[in-house]
Order: sequence, then C-alpha cells, then structure tokens
Amino acid sequence: MKASDLFVRCLENEGVERIFGLPGEENADVMISLKSSSIEFVLCRHEQAAAFMADVYGRLTGKAGVCMGTLGPGATNLVTGVADGNMDRAPMVVITGQADTQRMHKESHQAMDTVDMYRPLTKWARQIIHPGNIPEVVRKAFKIAEMEKPGACLIELPENIAEMDVDLQPIPHRKLRRSAPDEKAIDNAMALIQSAKHPLILAGNGAVRKRASEQLLRFAHRTGIPVVNTFMGKGAIPWTDEHCLFTAGLQAKDIVLCEMDKADLIITVGFDIVEYHPRLWNSRRHEVLHIDFLPAEVDGDYPVSAEVVGDIANALWQLNERLGEGEPMFDIASRRPVREAMLAEFAEHQYDQTTGAIKPQKVLWDVRQFLGPADIVLSDVGAHKMWIARQYQCVEPNTCLISNGFCSMGFALPGAMVAAIVHPERKVLAICGDAGALMNIQDLETAVRLGLNFVLMIWEDHEYGLIKWKQQSHFGQHSDLTFTNPDWVKLAEAFGCTGIHVTESGALMDGLERAFAVDGPAILVLPIDYSENLKLTERLGKIACPI
Repeated sequence: MKASDLFVRCLENEGVERIFGLPGEENADVMISLKSSSIEFVLCRHEQAAAFMADVYGRLTGKAGVCMGTLGPGATNLVTGVADGNMDRAPMVVITGQADTQRMHKESHQAMDTVDMYRPLTKWARQIIHPGNIPEVVRKAFKIAEMEKPGACLIELPENIAEMDVDLQPIPHRKLRRSAPDEKAIDNAMALIQSAKHPLILAGNGAVRKRASEQLLRFAHRTGIPVVNTFMGKGAIPWTDEHCLFTAGLQAKDIVLCEMDKADLIITVGFDIVEYHPRLWNSRRHEVLHIDFLPAEVDGDYPVSAEVVGDIANALWQLNERLGEGEPMFDIASRRPVREAMLAEFAEHQYDQTTGAIKPQKVLWDVRQFLGPADIVLSDVGAHKMWIARQYQCVEPNTCLISNGFCSMGFALPGAMVAAIVHPERKVLAICGDAGALMNIQDLETAVRLGLNFVLMIWEDHEYGLIKWKQQSHFGQHSDLTFTNPDWVKLAEAFGCTGIHVTESGALMDGLERAFAVDGPAILVLPIDYSENLKLTERLGKIACPI
C-alpha cells in the first residue's frame, strides 16, 4: 500500500476518531488517505485552534487528541496550542507535513527544521525518514503522549515518504498498566501522616486524571484532612463536600492560604510546580508528602520529606486500606471557619441588581446556579480567569478547564467546540475576555458549520484587564492597554449564529437561558465591572485568618 495509507491505518489502530487541522500541499497524501478511513477530519480555520481542540480533547477523554498542519507556517501556527497542551499535561499527537527529503539539506521553499523547533515544546518529536518506520513511530508517539505525565508528541511526514510503497501492518496497541507505588514509600507516608497535627492536602492537575479523585475523596473522609485544589485541580473532590476548602493560587495571600500557613504537613496529590510555585504557599517550609505519577521536581521551596511515586489512585487506595474503617484521624469541623468564610465570599453579590457593568462575583454565582454538576466551563486567560479560579467551584473533575501551565489566551473558544463534540449531552460555556475572544474568533465559522451547541460568554472591558490589574498593583500605575471592539451581536450574526447583549445584572439568568436555547453556538456579551480587581487585592492584603 502507499505509505500514507499505512500511516492512516496506524492512526485507526490507535483509536483515533477525529483529526483537527488544515490541509496543505505537503500533507495532501494523508488527506486523500483519510477519505477512505473511519477517521473524521475536522476542517478548522486556523492551526492554533486545531491544536487547542486536540489539547482539550486529550484532557476530556484521556486519549491523545490529534491535530495536523502542513510544513512551514502550518507547523508554526500549531505551536501555541501544542505548547499549551504539553505544559497542561494533555495527551496529544501533532502531525505535520514536510518537504521532499531531497531538498531538505538546502535553502528551499517553506522548508525549516520543524522537529528541532518542537523538541522544547513536546515530550518526543521525530521525522519519519523511511516508510518502514511508520508503525513504530506512530505507536511510540501515542504511547509517550498518553503515558503519565501526558503531553504532546510530534510526527513529521515528508511528502515523498508519504507517497512511497510499503508492505507492513500497524503494531497492536496493548493497554499499559501504570506502576504501583513501593510498599516502603507507603510506610513512610503513613508515618508522616500519623505524626502530623494539622495536615492539609493540595490537589493538582494529576488528581483529576485516571480515577484518582474517587480515591482522594475516600482518603479525605477516612483521615479528616481538608483538600485545597489548584486551578487545574478543580473537582478533585466536590465543592459541596465539607472537606473541600476550594482553590488556591489567586495570589500569595488568600483565605485558604491561612490554612496552608498553619499546616505542619502538606500532602500534594498530582501537584505540578508549573502551575503554582511553592514559594507562594510554602514560605514556612512545611514538611511535604509528594504523591504523584513521577518524582518531585527539585526546588528549594519544595522540601519533600517523603515521596510516593506511581499510580496516584493506587497510592491513595493503599493508604486507605492501611487506614481501615473507624473514626477519622483529624476533626474536619475545626476547618469549618475557613470554608464558611469562602462560601460567604461566593454568595456576597448574588442579589446584585445593577445597570451597566456587572460584578465578576455576580456573574459566576449565576453561572454556577444555572449549570448542572456535569456541565462544562472553559476559561480563557485574562482577569476573568482569576475570578473563575477563585469563585467558580466544581462537583466533578474536568468540568472547569483552565489553562494554567502555559496560560495561553485563545484557549477557550476552540476548547468549547471540542467539549461540545465530546459531550453533546452537556451544556458547555466558554468564558473569555474581549481580548482573548478575538484570538481564535475565525473558528466560530467551524462551530457554525458543524452545528456545535455551546455559548461563548464575553466579559467586555475594552482593555487588557489582567495586565492592568498586575501593573496597577505593582507600580501604582499602568501603561496604555485600551482597545476598541466590534459590535459583538453583529459579529455573531455575520458568522450565522446568535448574539445576545446583557446590560444589567438582573437579566443575566435570562440571557443564559436564551443563549442555551439556541440551536448552534451563541455569543453572550456583558460589560464587566473590573473595579473589583483592585478591591479584591486590597481586601486580601488586609486579610485576617478565621480562628
């Protein structure tokens, strides 16, 4: 068969159902081979959006999302979404075309060293240099991408290799079992927990993967230890559970940081330093028990006393078995003041009745009341991300997706598109600033063409609000960050979808109802009151910890 046919068969063998991407001359053979395969090619309008779609597909399913572009500008356009997926631990495989190998040794049209460019952005990157290598390269790329900690892998297929003849079959895909932690490591962990007086669990991105959250909730209940989650650890345990002390990471000072300061042992579960640096929460150099798929990063602010390395769910199961039945070791009621203080913050503006700019707290209260426990929120990057991280809490894992490793604007709209594909039975809401919303707006056409049901909520403030917030907090002033916006309702209509403008807080629930009643994507725009940003900074700077 032709090498491109074998390549596509290998993708089918890996269980690939969709490829998000753009065609080009140098990946034309693969495109034609896909026509007779079971794989759907989702035609996008920009490679960056395709990469973000593969990123979110990987996070939602645990299987490698696949995106594809051609050589040169196609490959460079994919880069931001690929880096985001890799740093946020999303399994994904990136496919790029390449020039004929007979012209790659010299200056040549659109030819560049894509593999070297991708090496710092991926777990593994290789060019296929012979058609006989295709089964091994494809199998290895998917294996590495999906292994803990998951990430991105690149396969580059030159155009002349793709059209060669080959007589091979895909390598069978065998399920990989994750290693269980060492028994002595469990002994050390138990000793630390038993000697602690005021322990606390910090649940990260790894705690919402591979069914770890089920065992984490059992562990919290059996020990009586409260759980704080990072931005990407939302839903590790339900926010309605008394053991949940909500989210850390907004800044170094916050109500939940009071509990972290008092702790004599921090148990990190699936924690990624890339998301929330220990210097922000461990200035007192507490003892740390590290439970994760991989050994701890070496960092002066992360003094690990013991490490439990291996499958997180298995590690927590082993600890739960050691604990057995009976009364919890610690009294969760003693942590109630912190939880109650945060619950009061969430509800503070629920009854706001304002015309014009709407407070972020009010928006997120209404969104949480409107959406069900399994519905999905995707946050873009900007000032709204900080409010979502702090105010919006989850019942289930993977129901609030935030880019907080690479933190790339432009993430939420493509992410919502693929969430609507993977979970058409759920409500999907993307929340963007007016800056981030325009970074991949061209793929609203893709959403309309595919008939995807989701709502894009835009918080409008006509400036780069997060940068203003940080500059004002640090320097007492800010640079010129303002811009103009299109008429969002007319823009939505130009793409063939619905636009709704809400201008008073009391109409927000009705706006959500109308937007989600639409068949296809809808844009819901509201003016946001970002004067709350500096008010929050000032209030947290004066915080008094509950006793």
